[in-house]
Amino acid sequence: MTQQILILPGDGIGPEITAEAVKVLTALQADGLDIQMTEDLVGGAAYDVHGVPLADATLEKAKQADAILLGAVGGYQWESLDISVRPEKGLLALRSNLELFANLRPAYLFAQLADASTLKPEVVAGLDILIVRELTGGIYFGQPRGIRQLDNGERQGFNTYVYSESEIKRIVQVAFEAAMKRNKRLCSVDKANVLEVTELWREVVNEVAKDYPEVEVQHMYVDNAAMQLVLNPKQFDVMVTGNMFGDILSDEASMLTGSIGMLASASLDANNKGMYEPSHGSAPDIAGKNIANPLATILSAAMMLRYSLGREDFAVRVEEAVSRVLDKGLRTADIWSEGMQKVSTSEMGSAVAAEL
Repeated sequence: MTQQILILPGDGIGPEITAEAVKVLTALQADGLDIQMTEDLVGGAAYDVHGVPLADATLEKAKQADAILLGAVGGYQWESLDISVRPEKGLLALRSNLELFANLRPAYLFAQLADASTLKPEVVAGLDILIVRELTGGIYFGQPRGIRQLDNGERQGFNTYVYSESEIKRIVQVAFEAAMKRNKRLCSVDKANVLEVTELWREVVNEVAKDYPEVEVQHMYVDNAAMQLVLNPKQFDVMVTGNMFGDILSDEASMLTGSIGMLASASLDANNKGMYEPSHGSAPDIAGKNIANPLATILSAAMMLRYSLGREDFAVRVEEAVSRVLDKGLRTADIWSEGMQKVSTSEMGSAVAAEL
């Protein structure tokens, strides 16, 4: 049966990088991958046409698709909009309506890029971390929230950090299952010494751990985890944490790999249907210049093949193609170094497709 892929290029560099992932998927189609790709608008691009960052018709297409490949949302021209219709709301609406609660962000260092990291090669060589981030709860979604005026006339902003036991349990189970397939080590990141929400988080982790006796479990406060990622990142295998902490730590981990332009991500529901996107943003300052790194998006497409389409064979081929391109010394500007061949966004995508 033909599997349906919804492509949502979005804003900024989104259209450029998704175009290169489509090149790669098209190359696989010629080799037997049975998919059909359709494209639609999200974020600022959708607002300009529909007046909302996610049209109802687009959301319906997303619900019907087997997987979604997204570029990025946001840009300077939409920053003055009311927060309710800013581009990022389209992304959040997709995550919540599709119940994409599990965000998987691998921080994997290709051996060819050890020198691209700002850390010493011996610190990052061989790095392979999976950060599992809860994506539809926590302080980003908690109610009540807003800005109010106090009796003394001063304005006060407020957000609610809240997690239910069931929300914690389901993301923790995803992390334990991932750890079982890797090196059977799990680090749960919280702030249980200050926040009651994460005190409950730690209790639930310990309860779920009883079902996975083979997995070595470690608890770490988020401030220490941030430090340890820079000090000794290879101590980690799988990390699991809430929405806000995961947002920050996964971006930090991405720079260990040399560039956030290399970091893919998957956001999955309970049945492994997912939305796949690079971990970086829309980078409006370089949009349209054909210099962005498309590899994070191409590697996100590989994750899509693995998790939602059940095609591990094609996923491995894409990852190996990326590695061979790096072996040849091809680099976009963000990972370029002396002696390497600097290439454009489209040239990098074409090179990966040619390897397939």
